[in-house]
Amino acid sequence: MKKVVSVSLGSSKRNHTATVELMGEKFELSRVGTDGDFKKAVQILQRLDGNVDAIGLGGIDIYLFAGKRRYAIPDGLKLMQTVKKTPVVDGSGLKNTLERETTNYLIKEGHLKPGTKVLMVSAVDRFGMAEALVENGCQTTFGDLIFSIGIPCAIGSLKKLERVANLLLPLVIKLPFDFLYPTGKKQDEKTKGVSKYAKYYHRAEVIAGDFHFIKKYLPPKLSGQMIITNTTTKEDLDLLAERGASMLVTTTPEFNGRSFGTNVVEAMLVAMLGKKWEDITPEEYTQLLRKLDFKPRIVKF
Repeated sequence: MKKVVSVSLGSSKRNHTATVELMGEKFELSRVGTDGDFKKAVQILQRLDGNVDAIGLGGIDIYLFAGKRRYAIPDGLKLMQTVKKTPVVDGSGLKNTLERETTNYLIKEGHLKPGTKVLMVSAVDRFGMAEALVENGCQTTFGDLIFSIGIPCAIGSLKKLERVANLLLPLVIKLPFDFLYPTGKKQDEKTKGVSKYAKYYHRAEVIAGDFHFIKKYLPPKLSGQMIITNTTTKEDLDLLAERGASMLVTTTPEFNGRSFGTNVVEAMLVAMLGKKWEDITPEEYTQLLRKLDFKPRIVKF
């Protein structure tokens, strides 16, 4: 049995283990949260190095993307470079392939249509999904400035997003990562009163992107929006149902009752391919995903 472990800066309350069989091979998938403790994450990575088949980094990215440019996050690089023997991924390769496929699938099945109003809370960590939404004619608003650094300014096109990202990312990546993204106990927090960014949610028919960004300012009441996101727990599903979402789509499939993060699934694919992360092409991921016939998880409320 191959072992794949995600080491996350996120909350340990979201830990989960599942055993799955794919193409005749068994995998043990685990997620270990460190509650925002960077040193603990380093210690766990050192202990796992050489003892598992692949490692995913959760709650942090190694790279952010703007068009064809990528920007390395220093804390993400530090974690990756801690590991010397085992392949380490952050899910970005899968975001650029599986999440494009998910968007195309939703269009094909009629869940998304040209002209659909989409709020994408952050695109620089999911540029493949952002491009696919625009290519399929969705009226997409990007909330990177709003949800990452608290500037209430929506971005209305990919070209403008690229310009803004290429201008700001060289500066933004120098900030502590927990300033940009909820880690540790912050991931367990949810809005209770009035969300200061509620108007952006209410203008959209679909809310897409990282779930922790979505949850951070989730209004007390939605009006039947579809949510397209990544890892979700039973508590997250209960929250969305309570707030009035109509449907949840997770880009990764369900394993033993919940979806895992893209970093976990990408680590599993790397273990299957038996190659170095940097040597794997998007075409190889796409071909393997089609063989596995992964479908997005769809939950209707």
